[in-house]
Order: sequence, then structure tokens, then C-alpha cells
Amino acid sequence: MGSLNTQEPETGFPTSIKPFEPEEFRRHAHLVIDFIVDYYKNIENYPVRSQVEPGYLWKRVPDSAPNGPEPMEDILRDVRNDIVPGLTHWQSPNFFGYFPSNMSTAGFLGEMLCTAFNTPGFNWITSPASTELENIVMDWIGKMLQLPHEFLFSGGGGGVIQGTTCEAILCTVVAARDRMLQKIGLENITKLVVYASDQTHSAFQKASQIAGIRRENFRAVGTTARNAFSMTPDGLRAAIEADVKAGLVPLFLCPTVGTTSSTAVDPLGPLCDVAKEYGMWVHVDAAYAGSACICPEFRHFLDGVEKTDSFSFNPHKWFFTTMDSCCLWVKDPGSLNDALSTNPEYLKNKASELKCVVDYKDWQICLNRRFRSLKLWLVLRTYGVANMQNFLRRHVGMAKEFECFVRKDTRFEVVVPRNFSTIVFRVSPVGTYPDSTRVFGDQGANELTAKLLESVNESGKVFMTHAVVGGVYVIRVAVGATLTEDRHVNLAWDVVQEHASQMLLTLT
Repeated sequence: MGSLNTQEPETGFPTSIKPFEPEEFRRHAHLVIDFIVDYYKNIENYPVRSQVEPGYLWKRVPDSAPNGPEPMEDILRDVRNDIVPGLTHWQSPNFFGYFPSNMSTAGFLGEMLCTAFNTPGFNWITSPASTELENIVMDWIGKMLQLPHEFLFSGGGGGVIQGTTCEAILCTVVAARDRMLQKIGLENITKLVVYASDQTHSAFQKASQIAGIRRENFRAVGTTARNAFSMTPDGLRAAIEADVKAGLVPLFLCPTVGTTSSTAVDPLGPLCDVAKEYGMWVHVDAAYAGSACICPEFRHFLDGVEKTDSFSFNPHKWFFTTMDSCCLWVKDPGSLNDALSTNPEYLKNKASELKCVVDYKDWQICLNRRFRSLKLWLVLRTYGVANMQNFLRRHVGMAKEFECFVRKDTRFEVVVPRNFSTIVFRVSPVGTYPDSTRVFGDQGANELTAKLLESVNESGKVFMTHAVVGGVYVIRVAVGATLTEDRHVNLAWDVVQEHASQMLLTLT
């Protein structure tokens, strides 16, 4: 090939560039790490919500890939100048939208190791450490959550790290579907019905549709403010009884611990009592709030989980672990295996045939999988359970502080009681001001709240998102970014007050 300076006659580019060369990797990695550290040091200087217009990047990036190599310094310059302006900065301490997608040094380094090893890990023999560490980490976290012993590998169940909640729910719906169809016959798939509250994340409906459940057989059980938007056993029973009377077959219930709109908590025990009368699979979606349940003071939200069939939460939301990561536990791994396993000749091996190992390809939709447990292992070992609990408590404490600000300002009202670290509020339909009491009504309050939210987000100082619960348009403030401190929560409230005052002045 010649020396590094040997030139290819037609292109003029060096011929000895390799996809991976240790010392070149070291140099480039140092450049990238320096870039990332500087990004985080300066993250508060960026508008939290991107200020670009649709299609901006097409105007900045060439319309075809380069024919030859470009220096890493030039590429990082373009990241800084072209990519960063188009980011909404989820790791900003002033990000309060959706739910947190927080990270940590340990989670970041775990992701680097995961990428470095780049092991597919679809069955035990392809990477024994990948499989066995996942077994161990899932039992560790299960014990932190005080899940029933039956959910742990040591108790005959087990856990798997999926990519997303949708994947986790899809796997369990498919397992429940196949188990039921074995009893009633494949031809009855059109009769299967699934149930959740009208606050349940859309991932459940999407997963159910992929699994072959008809759209018209998805039941969103109504909730009300009187029950803090939680699903009630009576509402569930009424929906099931109507379906049974119509000749349909109840299949699956998905209660939520910490709904997206308002972090409502469905009562697991009473709902399970109803579902089990009809032989239904019960899966608990605790994507956001499951993290908090490692704290003893929040564990009661999982009361009744011992009656369920499966449980999942997302460490990539509020557990200081980078995306993607969704922990799923099942009491009966055999149901997953029966529904999802394949055994082509090229994957056969002695360990699998002896059934003395876990082959995670049979616990998920895809064949390949990442070494995700490394991230969680580093997070748990670097910080320890006590520190993890304190991190979460700190976010909850800051959320309590913001909630107090809202309650003391008679122009606003808290719409749904706060359970964790998310506050749901709006402009009050009957607001008290220094000079008067103004009556906007619900529709007027909805319009003003939406206008206020857009004004706040356009400022770039903070970012919040909305929801509609019971016909009420609300602003959601989700505290949970890793870098958020009390001063950021205070700033967020100052921004809300400032923009509310400006908006309401125009109404006089």
C-alpha cells in the first residue's frame, strides 16, 4: 500500500486510511471528548428550544457526500456551527418538557464501552458476559424496586433490557395473544380486546395494532378529575362486561404508574382483581415514575404489582442512563419464548440446546441487541443505591418548590395533584389580580395557557410542554434534567411570571 503519504493517482487521496487505527482513534476521541465537555460547560448559553426554521440544514450541508476524507477538526466545526443550532437541548438544566432524558458521567462512559465492544449478544454464546451481566443487573434493579421474587431470575422469572416501552409492551401483548389463542383458536384473533385508561401512552395502542389487535378493539377507559385521572376498577369492569356480552374476549390490561399527561397512578391491586377474573395478562407501564419507586417513600405506588404478569420502566428517562434502555420483567419467561423464539441451524449451539442459558433473541422483537446492561452496571456501581435515591429526591424537592410557587400565585392553579417531579398547572379560569378578579372561563383559560406556553418557549430561556386532561389545556413542568439546580427552577418560575404579566397586560 505504500507509506501514509502515498497518493492514489486519480483521486490524490492517501491510500492507507483505515476504518480503525488505534492512535488515530485516540487523537480523534480526545477531540470529540473535548468538544462534548465544552458543550456541557456552555449548555446554558444555548436557547433550550431550537430556533431554526424547517429545512434549515438542507441549506447548510452539501447535497452529496464527500469523495475523500475530511479532517475531524473540520467536521466538529460543522457540528458546532450547523448541528448544534438545530438541537433542542434536552440536557439543559432549563429543560422541563416532556419527561427527562437525563444522563450521567457513568451512563456516558457505559455507552462508550458498549459501543467499543460492539457485541450483538443475541444469544449466550455470542457474548456470555453480555447475557449474564444483563441477568445480574436486572435482578439488582428488581430488588431495588422490591419487585416480587417471581419477577427475578432467582425466582423463576427474569428481566430483559429492551430499547423502548413500545417494544416491551409489544413483546408482552404478543405473548398474551399467543397464550390466549392457544385456548380459543387462531381464528378468534379478531375478538381479542385490550384495555387501558384514556391517559395511557399511545405506545400501548401502537404495540397492540402491530400485534394484530383491531383498532376498534382498543378500549380507553375514561378517567375524571375526581379520581385524579386514574383508571377505576368499576370503569374497567363495565368495559369488560360490555365486551363479553358482545362475544369479545378480554386479553390484556395496561395500567400506568405515572401517566404522560399528569403522572396519574392507576391502582394496580384493584385493577388486577378485576382483570384476573377474566384471565387477562396485566402489564404495568411505569416508564417515567418507576425510577422513583426505588425510594421507600414512593414504593407504595407499586402496591399490587405482585398480582401482575409483567412490569417495565425506562432508565433512559429518570435513572441517569443514556438512551436507549427499557427494563422489562416477566413472571413467565416461557410465554415470551413461545411467542418470539426462532431456532435456525446457524444459531444452534450446545449451551442453548441444553437450556442452561438465556438467549435474549427469544425475549425481544429483533435478533441483534446492544450491550445495554453495561450502562446500568456502571451507573449503579459508580453512584450506589443511596445516591441514586438522593438524586431522585432532589428533583422531587425542586418540583415541590415550583408547585408552591404556583399555588401562591392566584393567577394560576394546579390542575392535578403532583405525585413525583412533574407539575401540571394552567392560567386560572377565575384569576385574582392586585386590581381585580378576572373570569376567563375554561375555554378562555385554555387559550391563555396555550398562549403563555408558546411565549415562554419562544424566549429560549426555558422549555416546557403541554397536555390536555379532561378537556383542560395544561402546562407540564417536568423536573429531572441531571444539571438542574434550584436556581434553574427559580428562573423557570420567573420566566412564567414575566410572560404571564406581559400577556395579561394586553387584556386590560
